[in-house]
Amino acid sequence: MAIIQTYPTPDELAHAAADHFAALAQEAISSHGRFSVALAGGSTPRATYELLATIEYAQKVDWERVHVFWGDEWAAPPGHEDSNYRMAYETMLKYLAIPRANIHRVSGEAWPQDAAQAYENTIHQFFHPRPTSFDLILLSMGDDGHTAAIFPRTMAVHEDALLVTACFVEKLEAWRVTFTPRLINAAQNVIFLVSGERKARRLWQVLVGPYQPEVLPAQAIRPTRGRLRWLIDQAAALHLQSGTNP
Repeated sequence: MAIIQTYPTPDELAHAAADHFAALAQEAISSHGRFSVALAGGSTPRATYELLATIEYAQKVDWERVHVFWGDEWAAPPGHEDSNYRMAYETMLKYLAIPRANIHRVSGEAWPQDAAQAYENTIHQFFHPRPTSFDLILLSMGDDGHTAAIFPRTMAVHEDALLVTACFVEKLEAWRVTFTPRLINAAQNVIFLVSGERKARRLWQVLVGPYQPEVLPAQAIRPTRGRLRWLIDQAAALHLQSGTNP
């Protein structure tokens, strides 16, 4: 059962997400000595990353025990303007005491299929011999209902053998590397961050409408045993709060 929490403003949403991040990091480190998190790309998580780099939050997390991954990445080198790694590095990672060995980026500069296979191997090696299950996976949602790089009517929606796959997104005319629903749904915690009225109609369809993950891939995210939480701002919750069918 998903938990949906609504906040008046994007700023309050970002603070809530940072609070959850810090609390889950503390919980995981206390439980098994490290915190594994997969970061999201997109514009909404940026404010949360900026907060986590501030003194207030930097002191709440034992960053030397944090291991950072990415739920998806563009087929681009780390310095490219589209790179999700670059966004996270410039807003958060370069300010924190995370050992370099704990930052596990996708090799976006490699051939996409090779990058996906290499990243799946990295994940297997990281978790072995424990079950492959991230402590936290952060996700955003596009206004077409995609999440990570799992886009409507692409093979990634139904991929149930691989943990990481490469896909060509025709609407973007670009290759992406992405976690599959199988890997995301194995996480202990999955948190969606959704902001803005532009996504309100699609959010209503994802949360209230009929189950059709082929069209709305975010619906495919249903953790097997973990916790699913949607953190949304009031603008994105427009139709949920009014109870009207958009």
